[in-house]
Amino acid sequence: MNFPFSNDLPINKLSSSFSNTSATYKFYWLIAILELVEEGNQKIEKRKLFSRMISNSWYTVNYFHISFGQQDLIQKAIKEITVYEKLAIDDKKDKVISVLENSQNILTKRALNHFNSNVPHWFLSPWFPKIKGENDNSHKRRIYFSSQNFENDCIYGLYDDVIIINPKWISYLKLNSKILKDFCYWNLSLFLQSRNPNVPDIPNKLIKPVIRNGLIKQRANYWDLVFKELGSVNCIFTDKKLLIDNFAIDHFIPHAFVSHNLIWNLIPIDKSFNSSKSDKLPSIDKHFDKFFELQKTAYEIVSNQNPKNKLLEDYLTIFPNLKSSNEFEYLRYKDSIQPLITIAHNNGFSYF
Repeated sequence: MNFPFSNDLPINKLSSSFSNTSATYKFYWLIAILELVEEGNQKIEKRKLFSRMISNSWYTVNYFHISFGQQDLIQKAIKEITVYEKLAIDDKKDKVISVLENSQNILTKRALNHFNSNVPHWFLSPWFPKIKGENDNSHKRRIYFSSQNFENDCIYGLYDDVIIINPKWISYLKLNSKILKDFCYWNLSLFLQSRNPNVPDIPNKLIKPVIRNGLIKQRANYWDLVFKELGSVNCIFTDKKLLIDNFAIDHFIPHAFVSHNLIWNLIPIDKSFNSSKSDKLPSIDKHFDKFFELQKTAYEIVSNQNPKNKLLEDYLTIFPNLKSSNEFEYLRYKDSIQPLITIAHNNGFSYF
């Protein structure tokens, strides 16, 4: 994916800012600039930009447990700020921005200010390449000084506490904002997938969904059929007797890891346990056998009552040739589930 062309601007310099990416900060820095320019800002406080960098990656790091790499400034700052400000892992973006922009906590300010050491001026390095024999400090000072005059048609001017967007760039950034953001998120997904090779669905873990899809269809069109047939089901976690009007549907492997609602990962459980379970992982040794037996029973009931039920197709991701319960194999199911739980645990999800 290339940036939109312009006859009047050095788009090649902007592209060059992303030629060597060993961390996520460049992508989140540009996304933050685009958001604030869209809101009509030209002179932008660095703290607002740093706050946007954190808020835009908050859900990815905290809720989905995606690794940015041990040395990544953003991931490190999010972990620290979560503790300093006592924020929830799934707090809304607007709340995180407000807290970060207004916090008087010295530790929070320090965590945000870490980005000022490198992010703003290194992003401009394609416009101001290092001169032979120039050390990093001299290079940084030259970028600050030269950018304030918008030399080489650089995208912004750098000051101690603010950046000022070059007027020549404003219309381009506004007009092409969506394409530029798409570029950032596409390359972020590639970058993060390379560091999380076994984690599914990275692209859908970069932005918090406005509303997470409910499980009404899975309950009404699948599990209610099971309850009507059996009368009751025992919760696989608490062994409590569940009735059709008193159970919750939840993910066996947390939604925060799999990011889907396929029926093979959904199970009826005790409502009170569901509220405390959060995104913790089940134990294969303690829970899988009961999970499997209930899943197989449910499949038999639904496939007999309504063999054209679309939700039955969800099982094809585990059993590609599934046509009857005889092919609902214990070991194949376990071999599909167990690695996902292990990977999720390695990525920071804890067991309950």
